[in-house]
Amino acid sequence: MPSQDWTDMIVGDRMAVDREFSQRVTDSEFSRQEWGLVMTAVEFDIEHPGDDERAKLVADTSKVEQVMPEMESIQSQMNAMAGGQRKKESRGIFSSVKDALGLGGGGGSGVDQDRLAAAERLAQEYADELQERLESQGKWKRVRSAVSE
Repeated sequence: MPSQDWTDMIVGDRMAVDREFSQRVTDSEFSRQEWGLVMTAVEFDIEHPGDDERAKLVADTSKVEQVMPEMESIQSQMNAMAGGQRKKESRGIFSSVKDALGLGGGGGSGVDQDRLAAAERLAQEYADELQERLESQGKWKRVRSAVSE
């Protein structure tokens, strides 16, 4: 299974990017626990691996929506322990009324679409940083070759 081979090749690089990316996570709307959950649902793919100009590491976030209910549970637990509010909760009465009427960002699916979009954006930022690291370490071409096999 070639796709597994290339992901094994970048384990150390992912660990390094995890450390470097930790401040970005801290500055985001996600706790470290929530971000960890997001990353369990993210897979990485390389688009156009054989093309030097168009090759790009992308975050496949198609499964992130499945972990969003658990993220809400983590958030609720954190709020209960802190006895306070998180950034997300300062949405205002109009947002709450719109959500209750099914007109808000949730789309009636029970998933906060704004948080889902934020998780997807942050995952792609992570992928971009990982690709930059692979390029700067001289590993990008070798990784792309492994994908193409």
